[in-house]
Amino acid sequence: MPTIERLFTTKVYRAALTGTAARRLNGDLATACRLIAREDTAGRAWSTAHGYRGYTSYASLNDLPERAPAFAALVAQLDAHVAKFADALDFDLGRRRLKLDSIWLNVMRSGAIHTAHIHPKSVVSGTYYVAVPKGAGALKLEDPRLGLMMAAPLRKARAARDNQTFVYLEPKAGTLLLWESWLRHEVPANRAAGERISISFNYA
Repeated sequence: MPTIERLFTTKVYRAALTGTAARRLNGDLATACRLIAREDTAGRAWSTAHGYRGYTSYASLNDLPERAPAFAALVAQLDAHVAKFADALDFDLGRRRLKLDSIWLNVMRSGAIHTAHIHPKSVVSGTYYVAVPKGAGALKLEDPRLGLMMAAPLRKARAARDNQTFVYLEPKAGTLLLWESWLRHEVPANRAAGERISISFNYA
């Protein structure tokens, strides 16, 4: 009898920060993100120069956990979730552990996009979603084999999720997503009237 075995699985970790403390933290993060976005003139200038519809601290700030206690509290949560994900991936780290390498915030206005990319020199990347207004869109993940498919036919419109070429993950405020840093991803256009606020990071 023929069998089909799934090999080389791409894992994506999803968690929700819930409860009273998590809601309070999310509110503190929203306030801190908006305040930093207003005050970081270098980051606003970089965003404008690069056609980013909104603001990102990616190229201007590397000390968010020192700037506001809410970011430090979030990093403590991230450390625990990243450790769980590394365990699920069967990483052989020995006595080592994955450590936060970079963290930045994004305030995306209506129409803002982030084109497809990967995070070189990192092991695990992710995003925590602070504010996701209705219509703000999903995180789009690309099958890592896409460049090798050559003559492969298109997938059926209702293909099984693990056979789809692109998968869209719909976050909401409080959602945490983690993936291996080589996984190509993008942020389609924000179609909401309000701002989509998120905090992205890398672990190495």
